[in-house]
Amino acid sequence: MTNEKSTSVQGFGTAPVFFTAISTILGAILFLRFGYAVGTLGFLGVLFIIILGHLVTLPTAMAISEIATNHRVEGGGEYFIISRSFGLNIGATIGIALFLSQAISVAFYVIAFTEAFEPLFNWVKETYHFTLPRQVISVPTMLILAVIIIKKGATLGVKLLYFVVAILGLSLILFFLGSTSYGESNTQSFLSNSFRNSNNFFIVFAIVFPAFTGMTAGVGLSGDLKDPKKSIPLGTLAATLTGMIVYVFVIWKLAAYASPEDLINNQLAMSDIALFGPYIIPLGLAASTISSAIGSVLVAPRTLQALSGDESFPLKSINQFLAKGQGETNEPFNATIVACAIALVFVMLGDVNAVAEIISMFFMVTYGSICLISFLHHFGSDPSYRPTFKSKWFFSLTGFVLCVWLMFQMSPSYTFLSVILMSLIYLGLSKYHSDRGGLEAIFQGAIFQFTRRIQVFMQKTKKSKSVDHWRPSAVCVSEESFERDKVFHLLNWISYKFGFGTYIHLMKGYYSKSTIKEAKDTNERLLGRSMSSKGNVYIDTIISPSYTSAIAQILQLPSPSGMDNNMIIFEYDKHNPENLNQIIENIPLIQAGEFDVCILGSSSRTVKFDAGIHVWIRNLDKENTNLMIMLSYIILGHPDWSKSFIKILHVCQENEIEDARNKLDELVLSGRLPITHKNIEVITSEEKSFKSLVGEYSREAGLTILGFKEEHIRHEGTQFFEGYEEVGDILFVDAHEEIEIK
Repeated sequence: MTNEKSTSVQGFGTAPVFFTAISTILGAILFLRFGYAVGTLGFLGVLFIIILGHLVTLPTAMAISEIATNHRVEGGGEYFIISRSFGLNIGATIGIALFLSQAISVAFYVIAFTEAFEPLFNWVKETYHFTLPRQVISVPTMLILAVIIIKKGATLGVKLLYFVVAILGLSLILFFLGSTSYGESNTQSFLSNSFRNSNNFFIVFAIVFPAFTGMTAGVGLSGDLKDPKKSIPLGTLAATLTGMIVYVFVIWKLAAYASPEDLINNQLAMSDIALFGPYIIPLGLAASTISSAIGSVLVAPRTLQALSGDESFPLKSINQFLAKGQGETNEPFNATIVACAIALVFVMLGDVNAVAEIISMFFMVTYGSICLISFLHHFGSDPSYRPTFKSKWFFSLTGFVLCVWLMFQMSPSYTFLSVILMSLIYLGLSKYHSDRGGLEAIFQGAIFQFTRRIQVFMQKTKKSKSVDHWRPSAVCVSEESFERDKVFHLLNWISYKFGFGTYIHLMKGYYSKSTIKEAKDTNERLLGRSMSSKGNVYIDTIISPSYTSAIAQILQLPSPSGMDNNMIIFEYDKHNPENLNQIIENIPLIQAGEFDVCILGSSSRTVKFDAGIHVWIRNLDKENTNLMIMLSYIILGHPDWSKSFIKILHVCQENEIEDARNKLDELVLSGRLPITHKNIEVITSEEKSFKSLVGEYSREAGLTILGFKEEHIRHEGTQFFEGYEEVGDILFVDAHEEIEIK
């Protein structure tokens, strides 16, 4: 953070939150488009729109209220909530879209404000036969509004807000008190034919929905509130519920006192119903639109200031300029200039109808994100999440699902455009701020709960170990993590697609403060290496006074995957096998735990992936054969080996050649293994030793796999692993029991 957020000295209460929200809710759409909506769909049709819209806005209002009462919401309102819940990169992606929506909304409301002067435009046209451009009113209005907010800030903006809300309230009261000859003489109930033109439902919904987007406007004042935890829930929910009630009574009045034709053809049909309608409704429209503009122009700069305070933009100078505030309240002076400049550009264009749909998309994304945050907090069960106001997880989930669904219903093209634009922003931010958390931050708590429940379920339903559907759950232990990394790559190959791998770095010593700190530092280094190599391995460290005690501990560790570990992997340097003795000494201990054992002999050669994996089989490898072949198949699933192949070499007596080949052909065919007939070779062992044959045939192999049994190394010791100098990396495999290749 480059800027220091100041605590507001004046500290607004709940009223500014309520009035900022309600003035935006009861805005231009209410006066200009509700008549058209009722005329097109009828009373029940628009009532369904109000219900559907509030199935989005009410869960969002409750989610905001919940999140705001869990911790202090600082400057930036919705952006602050999203960024502190999803991480700064995702928060900034949504925050930039949110800011643009808020800034362009100012222009939308100012242009709508000019519609209050329609009598003036009509008079000029009739008197002087001249069409006066709307910018004659909208541009000066935008400039005056910008000067007021830039010079006087939120204090005067809130005072002005009270004034225009009072006019708005008066116009609505006179509207409800008014009457028409149509309403008095019409004997047919307005409820008849009250849901018509259902095929236009979502078209009208897209036109009307911006009326519902104002309920979060007050949240943008979070940095200027005395007690956000109290003011945000109370003000937001009160405004949302008040707006919904007013909407229902407005559409009832419109349906009962004006004909569908008048409602469709006259965008100011409310003026025909209200007392002093020709004067009070344009005045109310002016008040509603200018109050909505004020609400947006107060909120947008605060979102931009918070974004720049989090260094969301690529240049430090830009962040410093936009984050700079004035006075004891840290008024966003520079950010207000930028927001007003953007709004002025769209005001001069004169028509933001096309942009308005994209604005609705961005608002939907924002609302959906807030509902998703609330749902994931509920599902994640984070003990630090203790809001004083509590919503329900199913409300939040409903709000999120409806946001996504409605976006596609309103405009699939704009939905895809919004998603593409925000994806590009996210990719740019992730590249610029590669050190910040990304998408994984969203689901961390939820994934924890999900995996926890799955692991408990697997344990409760687990039956005896079965080799029918075998897959590797391997744990590798090494003291030489920073000297040699081939065993780490082997574990990554095994766990990439079909299995799970845990890599444990062994630190010899006693458990103490110093060794714990060293272990944590080592783990961070290993994680960094894993991320840079795109490893798919779980990494940990263990502190133990001896190699044998470490093995005993590791054998008893549960796998993070929820599976039982069934394989342990060791590694030694073929040219300097210092640790080979201690590996061999512990094999009986490992086999007591019924583990498969793999020992990787690492060479100094670079792995030749295109040279294939050679699997050597002897008659003594009855239990090992299937495991060796399956391991070669699993390793071949890693992208490093995508252009490689498996070759099986069976060494036997001359009279066994035909039988050995038939068995291998049958195994490959029935097991559907990607091994061609030409890559199955049967070799006699009468003239040369086994080690000589391996050196001759597998000299260039990328990886060579051989079998062994405990009794072999009990008699031969380390000599069993010697004599393969001409071969590269060798993986020695000892299966605890024969697995079945189905």
